Amino acid sequence: MPSAVTLIRASALSDAAEYAYAATAPSNARLIFLAGSCPLNDDGSTAGVGDYAAQAAKCVETMTGALRAAGAEITDVISTRVLVASTRQADLVAAWEVVRDAFGDHDVPSTLMGVTVLGYDDQLVEIEAIAAVVD
Repeated sequence: MPSAVTLIRASALSDAAEYAYAATAPSNARLIFLAGSCPLNDDGSTAGVGDYAAQAAKCVETMTGALRAAGAEITDVISTRVLVASTRQADLVAAWEVVRDAFGDHDVPSTLMGVTVLGYDDQLVEIEAIAAVVD
């Protein structure tokens, strides 16, 4: 089934962004608000301790599982917020590159933020997402 999400490019804005600047969904779309996807293993331990890219990959895996449980796919995501526990831009970029690659051509509007701390021991990355589907 094709995605209900329409990505909007803003040609008057910077080409430096690696995502669409806006997205819309039709009025009959069901919105899905995901909790922050965390890099947790099945036993509750933190995956990829000390590795921003590995934690981002685990967050994407967790996010796609939550999407499937809600009847959606990654192409139904309408926006994301990527939280990275670091003050170093290189760490944010390491996490972002994994997230960007996971979305491929479906480059949804996203916010990348450095934060001081996240909720689990050794957690470095968390991804929030909103999706839209038409049932």
